[in-house]
Amino acid sequence: MIDKLEMLIALARERHFGRAAEACHVTQPTLSSAIKSLEEHLGVQLVQRGARFIGLTPEGERVLARAKAIVAEARALKSDVKVAREGLSGTLRLGVIPTALAAVHDLTRPFLDDHPGVRLRIASLNSHEILERLADFEIDAGLSYATADNPRDRLPGFKTLLLYEENYALVTPADPDLPATLTWADLGGFELGLLTPDMQNRRIIDRNLAKVGIVASPRIESSSIVALVSHVTEKHTATILPARTAAFFAEGRGLACIPLTGGVAGIANVAFILPPVGRRTLLLDAFVESLA
Repeated sequence: MIDKLEMLIALARERHFGRAAEACHVTQPTLSSAIKSLEEHLGVQLVQRGARFIGLTPEGERVLARAKAIVAEARALKSDVKVAREGLSGTLRLGVIPTALAAVHDLTRPFLDDHPGVRLRIASLNSHEILERLADFEIDAGLSYATADNPRDRLPGFKTLLLYEENYALVTPADPDLPATLTWADLGGFELGLLTPDMQNRRIIDRNLAKVGIVASPRIESSSIVALVSHVTEKHTATILPARTAAFFAEGRGLACIPLTGGVAGIANVAFILPPVGRRTLLLDAFVESLA
C-alpha cells in the first residue's frame, strides 16, 4: 500500500504519468496499474481521466494530503528502526535559503564528522518553498528566516531554533579609495544587482534601503547569487549579500566586501524551522541536539 501512495504523490508532483513513473523507478503501465488498484481499494476515483494527466479529483486531493503524512510516518519509522539497530545513519534532508548556503557548512560539518553513516541532502529553496516542502514532508528541516512570511496556522506546532542574525556587506570591485564601512544611505550611487522580489532576502534589503529613503531599483535581478556576483565588474557596480556569503563569493575575484551599518534590526534572524517533536526522526533529533 505504501508504494502505491508514493506513486500517487509522485503523480501529483510531476503532473505527468511518464515522469512520475521515472521518479518511482517503475514503468508507466506499472504506475497506472498501481493508481487504479488504489482507487479500487478505496472505492473512489482519484485521478481525472483523460489522454494525459489533468489533475486529481476532489477525493484524490483529500487522499493525497493523508498519503503524504502516511508515507512520511512510514519513512520515519523505517529510519528510526535502522538508527536504533545500527546507530545514527540515513539521509538528513535540509532546505536552505540561498543566502545561507555558505554558512550551512559550519552547522552540518561537525555532525557529519561525528557520524560517518549519515548523509546530507541540501536543497536550495526560497523561504516560501521551504514552508511548502515542510508541509508536504519533503524535507526534514529548513534553514530560513525566523519570521519570513511564516504562516503559523499552516504549520501548527512547528518551532524555530534561532541561529544568528545576518549582517550585510556591499560587494563591489576593489578600490583603495573605498571606505572601510558604508551606511545604507551611501548606496544611492551604485548600480545594484539584487535577488528577485519573490525572495525574502530581497524584501529585507528593500526595507533597509527604504529606511534611508532609497527605493530599490536594481539594474539586474536574479534568483542566482552567482549571476549577481558575476555582473560586479565595473566601478560603482555592486550587489548586497550577507557578510559571510559575500566573503565566500568575492574571494579571489578582485572584489571588496564592505560592511553595511545602520540597518533595520531584528528582520534578518536566521533559524532552523523544525517540525513538532512527534514528527521528527531520531536522526533529526540528534542533529538538533548537536547544535546546542
